Amino acid sequence: SMKNPLQQAASLLLEKLLLLVHVRPLPAGSGEDPPPAPGYYDTSCFKRGDLLEVPRTLFIHFGIYLGENRVAHLMPDILPALTADRRHIQRVVTNKRLILGVMARTASIRVDSVEDFAYGGRVLVNHMDRLFAGQVLGSEEAARRAEKLVGTTAYSLLWNNCEHFVTYCRYGAPVSLQTDKFCETVKMIIRDQRSVLASVLVGLASIVCLGLAPSTTLPSILIPFFLWMAG
Repeated sequence: SMKNPLQQAASLLLEKLLLLVHVRPLPAGSGEDPPPAPGYYDTSCFKRGDLLEVPRTLFIHFGIYLGENRVAHLMPDILPALTADRRHIQRVVTNKRLILGVMARTASIRVDSVEDFAYGGRVLVNHMDRLFAGQVLGSEEAARRAEKLVGTTAYSLLWNNCEHFVTYCRYGAPVSLQTDKFCETVKMIIRDQRSVLASVLVGLASIVCLGLAPSTTLPSILIPFFLWMAG
């Protein structure tokens, strides 16, 4: 079904203002921080079909373990829209590729090593199972679903992110609990009319600056939800 134009506009604004959610921290200097060397993670406790989580700055990154140190995960990435050369696409996604992918709403469901997937973060295994009691599919079914979806896909923070991908694979339904919780929290905040006014003013200022300033704070991302609720 067609989405409300206000919802589409709000989604676009929100995604631009939340670009920094996905960006990996960079070390001092101009280069990208390389992922750990192979063997950094003990994969002996991972089973094919496991749902892996890596807590990041504000959100959690998700993937499905395929066995043999391979993880399928959805990453915003501009490169699949620009080239069909798998050698280039398969390289670790840089911050620049990721940011442009978010802006272009393009992503790739790709297979990487655990090291490239986690990028130095702590890996949690199947923590979401307790929230989907009775809905967990067989491990092989989850892995096969992930493998079938590998390739270029559309990206949306609200409707098609890495959590939607893994919940479809492991539980049979694409949902994003962290996005839903975030939306509900923001809705509660903007019910205060004074917060709405402040949000609009600060949000407009942020949009003028493309919403990418490191000082971006919660009020600057509330305006998309104000528009979304109004629709």
